[in-house]
Amino acid sequence: MSAGAGARVPFILDTDTAQDDCVAILVGLLDPAADLRAITMVAGNVGFDRQVRNAWMTLDVADAIGTVPIHLGARRPLVRDWVSAENVHGDGAGGLEIDDSGLEPETEHAVDAMIRICAEQPGEVSIVAIGPLTNIALAAVKDPDFARNVKRLVIMGGSNNDRGNITAAAEFNFYVDPDAAKTVFRAGFDIQVVPWAPLTLRDAVLDREGIARLEAVGTPLARFVVRVCEATLAFDESVGIPGSTHPDSLSAAILLHPELVLEESRYAVDIEAGSELTRGYSAMSWGVHGLEANASVVERVDGAAFFRLLGELLARETVPPRPFRPEL
Repeated sequence: MSAGAGARVPFILDTDTAQDDCVAILVGLLDPAADLRAITMVAGNVGFDRQVRNAWMTLDVADAIGTVPIHLGARRPLVRDWVSAENVHGDGAGGLEIDDSGLEPETEHAVDAMIRICAEQPGEVSIVAIGPLTNIALAAVKDPDFARNVKRLVIMGGSNNDRGNITAAAEFNFYVDPDAAKTVFRAGFDIQVVPWAPLTLRDAVLDREGIARLEAVGTPLARFVVRVCEATLAFDESVGIPGSTHPDSLSAAILLHPELVLEESRYAVDIEAGSELTRGYSAMSWGVHGLEANASVVERVDGAAFFRLLGELLARETVPPRPFRPEL
């Protein structure tokens, strides 16, 4: 599976690093098709400083500290209080720690870094946004050229006329900052959406058998991924999902390997920001309501090929320069 002979796909990963976000970072670091230009941090899954530590640990397990800059972004949603997903992910790292002394993020704010990187090569750099869309919205408001400078914006968020995962109506990323999501879908980006339901729940769930196969790979990378997914796996099973969910790493993989997408369609997408009952609901109109489409929504992917790709990437042997506690 490749993005073309010798081709590497330049992109920024905007993340709220916990569980599958860690796997998405590893896709960006390990896939030969990836040219990961920056990791930008946005308030989401777990406490902001915890997210940053989780990102450093992920770089460490891949022996990639110093290869990709980390930029800190919005520490809260645009106008609302932050809502965490710690009940789902725990600390987002399976209780793992490293000595992160001396590790410092870039001084440039994530929003400014995004604007700069995309302006340096207009139309060449994509963004994979796997957390709330606060940073993306701020960049779009700050720089009127930003949306057209971004080649493609892949968004993990929402559900396609299906159930939510934090309320009956809403997926977590859009629920946390619906105002940002509403802004982004109106800003003129070339958007591809990787929704929570039904796509993730059908095509991107790694069951216990798959996790056992991954654990048997035996590399530090594979053991790390199994460990960081433990809390989410337990939560998912408690609510009837038969495995750990991986929409974030799928989003990164889809950018790099578009052949993973088997079906997608154009939709008019808008986000509910005015109602508490349906806050964060993604209304996805499929072309019969007289609305102009503003996004492509992925409807089906080759899940087996996606998980084979993850297995191949995580089979790489690495020597983390900073030891893990507890030991991997």
